[in-house]
Amino acid sequence: MRLILTFFLIVILVSCKKQPHNEPVSMQEDVQYLAADSMAGRETGTQGEQMAASYLAKRFESIGLQPKGTDGYFQEFTFKAGSNPHEESKIVEGNEDGTAKGKNVVAYLDKNADNTVIIGAHFDHLGMGGQGSLYREAEAAIHNGADDNASGVAVMLQLAERLNKPEHTGANYLFIGFSGEEKGLLGSNYFSKNPTIDMSTVNLMINMDMVGRLNAENTLAVHGVGTSPAFKQLLFANNDQGFTIAEHESGIGPSDHTSFYLTDVPVLHFFTGQHEDYHKPSDDSDKLNYEGMEKIAQYIYNIVTDLEDDEKLAFRKTKNESEETPRFKVGLGVVPDYLFTGEGMRIDGVSEDKPAQKAGLLKGDIVKKLGDSTVVDMMSYMKALATYEAGQKTMVTIDRSGELIEVEIEF
Repeated sequence: MRLILTFFLIVILVSCKKQPHNEPVSMQEDVQYLAADSMAGRETGTQGEQMAASYLAKRFESIGLQPKGTDGYFQEFTFKAGSNPHEESKIVEGNEDGTAKGKNVVAYLDKNADNTVIIGAHFDHLGMGGQGSLYREAEAAIHNGADDNASGVAVMLQLAERLNKPEHTGANYLFIGFSGEEKGLLGSNYFSKNPTIDMSTVNLMINMDMVGRLNAENTLAVHGVGTSPAFKQLLFANNDQGFTIAEHESGIGPSDHTSFYLTDVPVLHFFTGQHEDYHKPSDDSDKLNYEGMEKIAQYIYNIVTDLEDDEKLAFRKTKNESEETPRFKVGLGVVPDYLFTGEGMRIDGVSEDKPAQKAGLLKGDIVKKLGDSTVVDMMSYMKALATYEAGQKTMVTIDRSGELIEVEIEF
């Protein structure tokens, strides 16, 4: 009898023992892990990329998401890197000489719903630099890519945690960590042509690429706004964070949402802008605005949950803004501020020994006039710039802290 009582006590104690659970991982911790030197820049086809892919798969598993790749969480693809800066990398079949392998990481939250939302972010970066790097020192250095794009991955993981709750039953969610983005959208292109779900159920694709540098003006660029008639109202109605939204209509752009837009899926791409550390070794985790990332995560969460139980979104084709971009024979030598929503073209950075620096232009100056052409936005600035050739001079009118200044520029 004593043995039986002892047995039942053990059973009760075991059943009452607190079950182990995974401690929440902060976005800062995710970024610090992915942007650590040990990842060696996460270049597609390298050990660093494989390590990052494994980390992402483990995070998906710890959150409780189902594997939805072709090998567990992984979807492998083979590619051949371009042999020079003018030759793009491309997806290939087989294992011919000069090929390498990359991995997407794919996870699923099945709510038995009619519609599916894809939420994605690329996790690869530039490794030690090379093609695509803006680093000009002689010695190679690790490009950690904290903003580009450990920031987007961290936001994606937080969204996965928040959406994996019983109250969310109105949509299925597919989360994808893309590789090969820096080599030409390889991973997203491969997935869009080799999907692991029924793409006819996909309601929209949300992409986060470089969302770690929200500025003091609270400006958030959203691309793909024209790809569904519902998006403008959707973005406005859910903007509890008071973002200044820099809207871009086109579904075509230099990030992974493009691959899905080309399959007639509505897309939204979130972006906090370029900066002086873009594609340089200095893009490190200590420079990110984590409070800003929290706000962006909340905004996207509001958007996708607002759509739960709604009818499927209508898709709309947009103009390819990149095809309208004029060709230049000269450059001013500035980095435009793509988040600026005022009138003119605001300068976000000035390159050394270029026409703008020689003329005394500064970061924060707003170009209002170039020669005889009035500059009201980025497109009018580019059209005006395209009319000049090397050696020509013109006058530039700038707004510097409210004062209009006219200077001479020589291209």
